[in-house]
Amino acid sequence: MSTAVRVERSGPGRSVARVTIDRPEQRNALSTEVIDGLAAAFAGFAAEPANGLRAVVLAGEGKAFCAGADVAWMRLATTMTRDENEAQAATLGRLFLAIDACPVPVVARVHGPALGGGAGLLCVADVVIAEGGAVTGFPEVRLGLAAATIAPYVVRRIGEGQARTLFTTGVRIDALEAQRVGLVNWVVDDTDALDAAVDEAIAGILAGAPEAVRAAKALVRDLALGHAGPATRYPEAMASRLADRRASPEAAEGLAAFLERRRPSWAPGEDA
Repeated sequence: MSTAVRVERSGPGRSVARVTIDRPEQRNALSTEVIDGLAAAFAGFAAEPANGLRAVVLAGEGKAFCAGADVAWMRLATTMTRDENEAQAATLGRLFLAIDACPVPVVARVHGPALGGGAGLLCVADVVIAEGGAVTGFPEVRLGLAAATIAPYVVRRIGEGQARTLFTTGVRIDALEAQRVGLVNWVVDDTDALDAAVDEAIAGILAGAPEAVRAAKALVRDLALGHAGPATRYPEAMASRLADRRASPEAAEGLAAFLERRRPSWAPGEDA
């Protein structure tokens, strides 16, 4: 594992992974080391079973979440051949795909700058929680670039209209505006409240059945990407998915727990 990325486990059965970009002096900018570290972490998560991994928290050490691409890393790209540039960009693109396809919910804990690729990370997370002082945006055009690698995820999350505005102006927006346009889900006052809100989000995820939570995420992603088939087949396709869940051991346990007024087996805590 890269020294620029720290992975820790917590929660019931160590089922919550906390991934921290650990380059505070560089405001956690994306570099080869960071990309490799994140890619290794999320490749490992993809192979974990439902009862082994239930949620991921993505954060940044120090005063920033992720300030975008490392300047030295970007400068190096100007000396590369076209093929080398494409290969490097494809590596970054595969990282965003891996995070987006992570089978469990990814909760982004956002503070300080989340710019460029850092803003892209928000768009591949499932829950984005930001403290009030966070700022985000896509400044690529001001460096003579375009936000191509992250564009599919940004457009999917906030829509074409908002993406056109933010991509072409390169403006920075605060946390409340980011929430308004759809980049952020919840905004809190400070870092203490940020940690509390992240814990609340994780508690909500852990209250759900592990396989059901994965199925719910996959359902939304498949619909967004068109993987669920044509709309004319939705009645049958959605009925099939629901029937699968109704026939699952988790559904039997969840219904039994509800009727018996107890917590289901997967939920941490004590019975009411």
